[in-house]
This record gives sequence, C-alpha cells and structure tokens, in this order.
Amino acid sequence: MTEAELTRAVIELAQHLNYRVAHFRPAQNARGDWRTPVAGDGKGFPDLTLVGSRVLFAELKAGKGRLRPEQLDWRDWILAAGGEWHLWTETDWMAGTVEAVLRREA
Repeated sequence: MTEAELTRAVIELAQHLNYRVAHFRPAQNARGDWRTPVAGDGKGFPDLTLVGSRVLFAELKAGKGRLRPEQLDWRDWILAAGGEWHLWTETDWMAGTVEAVLRREA
C-alpha cells in the first residue's frame, strides 16, 4: 500500500464516519518540482486534519517513511496544546487501528 493509497483509504473511511477532512496535496511548479504551497510555519504540517466529535491530526507514512524534523515539531506542538495527533502506517490500516481511533468518541 502506497502513502497515496493509504491517504485515500483514510479519507474515505473518515468521511463515511461523518468527519470533515482537510488534506493538502503537492502541486508541480513550472520547473517540474513538486511543492505543497504553505505560509507561516506550515512546513511539516500533518497530512490530514479530521474534524468530527473531536479534532485529530494524522501523519501518514508507508514503507520505510520516517518523520522529518519539522513533522516532529508539529507533533510536539499539537500534543503540548492538548491536541490529538496520530502516526498511521499501512500496518495500522490493515490491523484496524485507524478505524478504531476514528470510531472512538470524544
């Protein structure tokens, strides 16, 4: 399962469970580089913001993907503010962990 496939699966499930989901995809610029346009401190912002009976932030990784320093910073800030942050992999998807977290009530 690729990260793109994992992303699509989590978004579909979350919407089915009545979450609103925000995901910002990279775009290719004129030079052919892929960038996700962000302002302020947006670099490293979690892949998904999910809003239902609670607000969750999720970073998605597939294969040997690892958290980058700026993603770790966002995780730390979110958790320090009392937010709910998750790292989900294809293993979490297959094990039902993602669904269990999304079905949990606030």
